[in-house]
Amino acid sequence: MNKIKASKRSMEMDYAIREVTVPAAAAAVRGMKLYSLNIGDPNKWDFETPEYFKATLREAVDNTDNGYGDSQGNLNLRKAIVDREYEKNGVRITAEDVYVTSGLSECINVMMAALIDSGDELLIPGPGYSSYNQYVAFYGGRPVPYRQMEEEDWRPDTDMIRKRITPKTKGIVVINPNNPTSAVYDEKTIREIGDIAGEHGLPLISDEIYDKLVFEGRFFSASRLPDDLPRIILNGFSKVNLIPGWREGYCYFMDRGGVLDDVREGMMRQFRIRICPNVPCQEAARVSLQGPQGYIKEMNDKLKARADLSHKRLNEIPGISANRARGAFYMFPKVDLSPWKSDRDFVLDLISEEGVVVVHGSGFCSEFGQGHFRTILLPPEAVINEAYDRLERFMQRRL
Repeated sequence: MNKIKASKRSMEMDYAIREVTVPAAAAAVRGMKLYSLNIGDPNKWDFETPEYFKATLREAVDNTDNGYGDSQGNLNLRKAIVDREYEKNGVRITAEDVYVTSGLSECINVMMAALIDSGDELLIPGPGYSSYNQYVAFYGGRPVPYRQMEEEDWRPDTDMIRKRITPKTKGIVVINPNNPTSAVYDEKTIREIGDIAGEHGLPLISDEIYDKLVFEGRFFSASRLPDDLPRIILNGFSKVNLIPGWREGYCYFMDRGGVLDDVREGMMRQFRIRICPNVPCQEAARVSLQGPQGYIKEMNDKLKARADLSHKRLNEIPGISANRARGAFYMFPKVDLSPWKSDRDFVLDLISEEGVVVVHGSGFCSEFGQGHFRTILLPPEAVINEAYDRLERFMQRRL
């Protein structure tokens, strides 16, 4: 029997953040101690899911019928999201505007499946979270990056956004606070991007999953832009609420003119097919929005201290320079690649020789991520120091 080939679109997917776990696993088999600075999972370090979330989940398993839920997401969670968005941003939406998903990744997938036809284009920050590029391409579209300007604290190049809009453009994506750069965009920048979207009749898609993880500057939500601009705001519970493994995310539509009605229906048809999000975890997610929030301040305090240490250590290493992190929990340093052919080769050698696992910058944008790598701010200071001691030794050998 002939070997069955996988679809071309599936084989072309390349999620760099987890692809580097393959060479890391090989290094571990050889006995190498690993410093896993590649995945933004706070629970792998000293950040704990609040106990009242866990207690609620245990009770939910005992007290719900454990049957299927609403395909759009359970109403009590959607109402809690409505209240939370008003509390955070003063935004007035209804529960009918909210869609609960199995993590934000599912939301991105479903949205791109509804929005993108073959040949369509979507403007995406470069560098930016790679799921957007992957899913646009998966559905036959073309991801079009717009530059984040490293020399200006990774501020979006709004002139480039204007220049890269074509008749095929279906929307503009903003990731704020940004993954992988940890930039926090100011109000002026968000309003300027919103103005560009409005001028060209394009929806704005704003990924705000790190909205409460800001330790320098002030977060400004795209939900606060003028009502006549059609928007989809994405958020979730994995990062701020410290439940990444529970896979709870959401999006909501702000579309007074009904421009996105077909996209909403296309997404809802997919949500019906997938049946529903995890029912007990939705109850825990609801409580996470309504209970004590002091753990978020503690998290930001830790991240700020670790961001300061990481900035200091990285800029002391020959051949590496890094901007300050201002939100989320990443840094995106630049590296002198003169001893290597690519940033991917740099990463593979670093893993093989020192066990320090980071992600090559080109995995976040082939055009504007080259010559960089993404690291995380999540480990305790002792681990950060050990990892960057190894990185420094590695660079001293190579340069």
